[in-house]
Amino acid sequence: MTEFDLRQIDEIKALLLTRRAELERLIENSENGSKPVSLEQPIGRLSRMDALQQQSMSQASQQVAAQRLKQIRAALQRIESEAYGFCLECEEAIELARLKARPEAPFCIDCQTSRERKS
Repeated sequence: MTEFDLRQIDEIKALLLTRRAELERLIENSENGSKPVSLEQPIGRLSRMDALQQQSMSQASQQVAAQRLKQIRAALQRIESEAYGFCLECEEAIELARLKARPEAPFCIDCQTSRERKS
């Protein structure tokens, strides 16, 4: 691992596990709430448009949550393989402050900023 001590890694792991559970619940709840809008229901056109917009927003939120969940699972795997805390691009240690703010972060702030500028 990095120069982090085991207590710091345990704190970050606990945070990741909590966030993973929260996201799994959120995804499950949003799957239950994003049923297709039936065009057969006798509701007004505006109500149907509202329902379709709400469904679209729910699906987008679900996709963001699923992506974040994927990142959290990858971070937990890096902890288990003792590769956690190193940037996947430059292989330098990621600042502890960044990992506390965004524990699933796979890149140091410099590499992340560079990636965002390129896209």
